[in-house]
Amino acid sequence: MQLPERFDSQPEYAFPRLRRLLAGVPPGGPEIAMSIGEPRHPLPGFVPEIIAAQAAGFGRYPPNDGAPELRAAIAGWIARRYGVEMDPDRQIHPLNGTREGLFNAAIALCPERKNGRPAILMPNPYYQAYGAAARALGAEPVVVNATAETGFLPDFASLPAEVLDRAALAYVGSPSNPQGAVASLDWQRALVELAERHDFMILADECYGEIYYGAPPPGALEAARAADPERVLVFHSLSKRSSAPGLRSGFAAGGPRAIAQLLRLRGYGGAPIPSPIQAASAALWADEAHVEANRALYAEKLALAARTLGDLPGWRAPEAGFFLWLDVGDGEAAALRLWREAGVRVVPGGYLAEDRPEGNPGAAFIRVALVASVEDVARGLAAIRAVLGAPKSSERV
Repeated sequence: MQLPERFDSQPEYAFPRLRRLLAGVPPGGPEIAMSIGEPRHPLPGFVPEIIAAQAAGFGRYPPNDGAPELRAAIAGWIARRYGVEMDPDRQIHPLNGTREGLFNAAIALCPERKNGRPAILMPNPYYQAYGAAARALGAEPVVVNATAETGFLPDFASLPAEVLDRAALAYVGSPSNPQGAVASLDWQRALVELAERHDFMILADECYGEIYYGAPPPGALEAARAADPERVLVFHSLSKRSSAPGLRSGFAAGGPRAIAQLLRLRGYGGAPIPSPIQAASAALWADEAHVEANRALYAEKLALAARTLGDLPGWRAPEAGFFLWLDVGDGEAAALRLWREAGVRVVPGGYLAEDRPEGNPGAAFIRVALVASVEDVARGLAAIRAVLGAPKSSERV
């Protein structure tokens, strides 16, 4: 049977590549996992209590558009966090984690034609759901390198006018994954103006927006106050904010027409969040105490990282998020060396980006996740220091 080749040009997901890189190589010590961005802080205690109390809800189909209490809690959080009022009945779409929404938004919202073949813009490196969504549609994925020279954010305005006029959607992450860069309000307003001029929609991935080390990162809804309400669709998750990745709970918020299209798509091929999970999610969006405690733990670990690695040549502290993006010259070689010499598992940065004619913007980097306990992170950072701060084996005397 002939199968479609639409994903053949999509880079393979990072973790199978990492497993192959390390296969057959014994670790140089007890494994220290610093590769996957899976938060491991304690789950707020009220979450299992709510799920247990609401367990009968697993016996019923949940509402496709989310429980009114959940939508109201999300709208209330947006108003408190960003000062933007959203209609909970028309502008909020609860999601089974944001990957569902980020992928489905392209299917629901990208036109079949826009001045020819539609283009979908995205940064490079990027969350791989972006590129896979573009290829699933047959749209052209246009990746724009996000490097130190551009503040680790994509300069979409540098694209040719012909590409911008074909652009239907633009994915942008702030705080960015993996670099931890925060787009200023002025940067985001300039992107909204560019989108208005060339008539494309911004899909703003803000999943790391509650893990920050200075001022709270501004959001795309703030930047788009004066724009067409359909211009921006934002995505948030409880995975990072509340250390609840297993809930698979997040939301999209934006214009009523975009939300209606997402809901219509879900009605044909998606699945709403189970009702007990929705009840727990509503409580999480209404509570800030656990978020502040979560953020304090990440700040402690980042301070530890700065003390341990801060004098290495490739050190750069992230503005937000829980990843270190370390320039080590050759990310793949460094990841293999860390595993072979110390049992530390990190991701080569090139696995998170696409190869371009000008090179792979992640090739020199490794991504290090600070998600484990303070004690485990301390062990991992010390091992990274011991390996990368020392000469290579062949250089030792």
